[in-house]
Order: sequence, then structure tokens, then C-alpha cells
Amino acid sequence: MLGDDAELTAAVLAAQDGDETAFRSVYRAVHPRLLGYVRTLVAEPDAEDVASEAWLQIARDLERFSGDADRFRGWAARIARNRALDHIRMRGRRPAIGGDESELTGKPGEADTAGEAMESLATDAALALIAQLPQDQAEAVVLRVVVGLDAKSAAQTLGKRPGAVRTAAHRGLKRLAELLGADGAGPTDALGAVPPQREPRGHAVTSAGVTHSRTRTQKDM
Repeated sequence: MLGDDAELTAAVLAAQDGDETAFRSVYRAVHPRLLGYVRTLVAEPDAEDVASEAWLQIARDLERFSGDADRFRGWAARIARNRALDHIRMRGRRPAIGGDESELTGKPGEADTAGEAMESLATDAALALIAQLPQDQAEAVVLRVVVGLDAKSAAQTLGKRPGAVRTAAHRGLKRLAELLGADGAGPTDALGAVPPQREPRGHAVTSAGVTHSRTRTQKDM
């Protein structure tokens, strides 16, 4: 897996130039966390298919992407969310949203809890607990803590204000702590390694001069 943002940014740029090995590196670095996000939206039997559809679109549209590693994560998350919502509409089901979103706007959390509350994530156990949260809290926690987006990028993905996302993540993490306590486990027992939250960059790496690359398939990944 790519070790840091600089390496992921470089791999994205190389993939845009048609480097298949670089694209596989990007996929391996981003897919597990992206799949974790999809699982908060779509039932487990369909999550892999939805994630695969998202990666097909990512591969198809990659040459039009412009930005660094942080922006790529946010861009990929938006694509995955759109594919998940399309899937839900096709199945005639809607995600259960916990509470009124207007209740969250204008009520920022006491701290950036997504960057403080959990230092690790053992995927299956943690995602099972996250699935018990109201939908808005589950999405906020996964985007902030698992995918690694800052509040602004997560808000853009969800179409909400950063303050609403911070508050939803704060409440979600507080509820997770309660669930962990009820199970008799400490936070580090159920949760495995989450990278520190990243601040937005002052500048973005652009993809000017990118050559066209052929559409990739899941087999290529």
C-alpha cells in the first residue's frame, strides 16, 4: 500500500498517463476504505458490486480529475456515494437518515473528534458497530475516520456544511464508545489503524498535459 500522500498523488498522476501498475497501486491504497464507506450505504451482498461500479467510473473519468491525494479520496468517495444512491433507487429503498439534518447545522462539535477519538480500526468489527448508527452519523464517521477526509471534503461529498459533518461525526463516535462499552471492549480492541486527519493543502497538483488512457476493468486492478 502507498505509504503517504505524496506517493498516492504521484501514483494518481502516473495512472492518468496510462500507467497500469500505478492505477493498481491507487486501487489497493484506496479501495478498502472506499468499500467500508459503501457498506454504510448498501447492504453487504451488494456492496462489492457497487464499489466495482464506482471504480469503473473512476477509471473512465480519471483523466479529467485534477488534484492531490486528499482531493482524490474525496472525489472517489463522491463517485462511490452516487453509485450507492443509484443502487438504492433502483431497489426502491432509501437509507434511513437519523434525525433532522437541520438540527446539526450551526452546531459544531466541541472538537474535531474524528481526529481524536479513534486511532485504529479493525474493519469488520468496527463497521458492524458503525452500521448501528443513524445514517448521517455513520457516513460522517466513515468519511472522516476511515476514508480520511477532512471536514470540508466530507461535507462536499455529503452535500452538507462542515459544521454539520463535524457534529454528526462527534455524535457517532460518542455512540460508538457507548456501544464498545456495552460490549465490554475498549476502543483499541474493536478499532484498527486509522491515519491522522489531513489538513487541506494550500495548492493542488494538476493533471495538465495528461494523455488519454484506456478504460480499465476490475481485472486490471
